[in-house]
Amino acid sequence: MAKEQSKRILKIIFIMASISSLFFVPWILLRLLLTPLPDTVQEQVNDAIGYGLDGMIVYVDQAGKPPQFYAAGWQDRKNKIPANPKALFRIASISKLYVAVAVAKLVNDNQLSLDKTLADYMPELVGRIENADKITLRMMVQHRSGIPNYTDFPGFWINDYSKNTKESLDLVLDTPADFKPDKKYRYSNTNYLLIGEILDKTLGYSHHQFIKKEVLMPLGLKHTYSLLSEVNLEDVMSGYAVDYEPDLKPNDFVSPAGSMVATAEDVGIFLRALNDGSLLNDNEQAIYSSIYVYEHTGLLPGYSSIAKYHKDIDAVVVQFVNTSGGYSWNVSEMVYKRIVKLVSRNSE
Repeated sequence: MAKEQSKRILKIIFIMASISSLFFVPWILLRLLLTPLPDTVQEQVNDAIGYGLDGMIVYVDQAGKPPQFYAAGWQDRKNKIPANPKALFRIASISKLYVAVAVAKLVNDNQLSLDKTLADYMPELVGRIENADKITLRMMVQHRSGIPNYTDFPGFWINDYSKNTKESLDLVLDTPADFKPDKKYRYSNTNYLLIGEILDKTLGYSHHQFIKKEVLMPLGLKHTYSLLSEVNLEDVMSGYAVDYEPDLKPNDFVSPAGSMVATAEDVGIFLRALNDGSLLNDNEQAIYSSIYVYEHTGLLPGYSSIAKYHKDIDAVVVQFVNTSGGYSWNVSEMVYKRIVKLVSRNSE
């Protein structure tokens, strides 16, 4: 009897805790959470615009089916141009996947060593970046270096963030490390800024060219670019921030940590090739698996993106949203999960 009474008490506590937690969930997210799934992905994409998103693009590549393209909202809000599922998009930190692939290829060719230190590759930074003689290339790829993230510095995104590598790196020089090398994980764009410099120094030319030759061209990716300056701005989806009217599209971000521009389809093709082993040979794949992840998200002012391969349904799902700030990222994540559920349900 006492045992049953305890169970009832615990059940009541759980229900009360669940009810009270609703007061801490923003209503826009709660509304989305409680809304039943629609019948189709396109309906979900359409519905998402009602949650404060300006525009959305979704690409789905499921094995055995032709790729599917979806879009809703605005490509250009001011000029009332509808979202185009094949528009170029600023993919932000998804760029890191391409840089990590370049590292794996050069390690396999014995042009780089994962165990060499930042001091080995860039001796000029000894004394200017703490622990430069202990931070390895592997740690930088894996965000375990302890090097501060320059984009976290106050005012970075408010002011002109179209800084070159030197200007960005200057923000962290002579500052304390966040932690001792390899003792923690902390995401830092500075890691990939430095990796880009190491790649350029090792190759003797731009790593952008290497990625184009070794990754983009073999996969036939004709709509992927390393820099915003390489494309016609009119072909790029506009970007917006909550409570801020101007289009953020022209604000460039040139760091290797997130400079690339691509269509959702191109990102999807790349991601499938990375996951199914067709992009890298066996040795390269083993190296890559030991250093980095197989999916990524991206955030820039005005832009958010999610690119993942879902093994259980053998599907790549890429989602682009041209809104940042407020609860837009939370909404984007929730909508993405709902789309994956729809793809899974419709594949049964």
